[in-house]
Amino acid sequence: MADYCARAATHPLHRDHHDREHGFSPADDAGWLERLSWEIGQAGISWLVVLAKREAMHRAFDGFELDRVAGYEAAEVERLLADPGVIRHRGKILAVIHNAGAMRRWRDAKGSVRAWLAANRPATPEGWLRLLKSDLRFIGPEIAREWLEGTGVLPGAHRPDCPMAARAVASGPLWLESASTRRQAG
Repeated sequence: MADYCARAATHPLHRDHHDREHGFSPADDAGWLERLSWEIGQAGISWLVVLAKREAMHRAFDGFELDRVAGYEAAEVERLLADPGVIRHRGKILAVIHNAGAMRRWRDAKGSVRAWLAANRPATPEGWLRLLKSDLRFIGPEIAREWLEGTGVLPGAHRPDCPMAARAVASGPLWLESASTRRQAG
């Protein structure tokens, strides 16, 4: 991740993402799904392609609203596969739909995706991977790590000397919450 802080200055899309989103928790449940969809979409392609398609993907996936996306059927899948604004990979699209359903269950169980993540936080990266793989599709070690660091669940999104590191910490990332705070949330 540390090298992303240096690379972000070289391109406006990278810089915008780095300075406004990277290492910061999403504001709502839809944002958690959206950010995971970016990581899934990036598998095998350039991160810059994903960043360029963010707005189109947001529109095409109905703002990543969990209930809507979880309810997508064959017609919506075909619509997405035909949309040049999204990453047109059937497996990735089906994963986003499945993951919307999983996150909806998380939300229903704990009140929000963030609360579910906080209440179920394992102690190790391997534990995170096992936990996520039990519910999510198209998730492996790299996607899990990037999503968790990029959303402030795990530390490591920014170099310590990066100006955004202090802002990310000030935003109250999950990785800074104490065990007692997590128990109270659950």
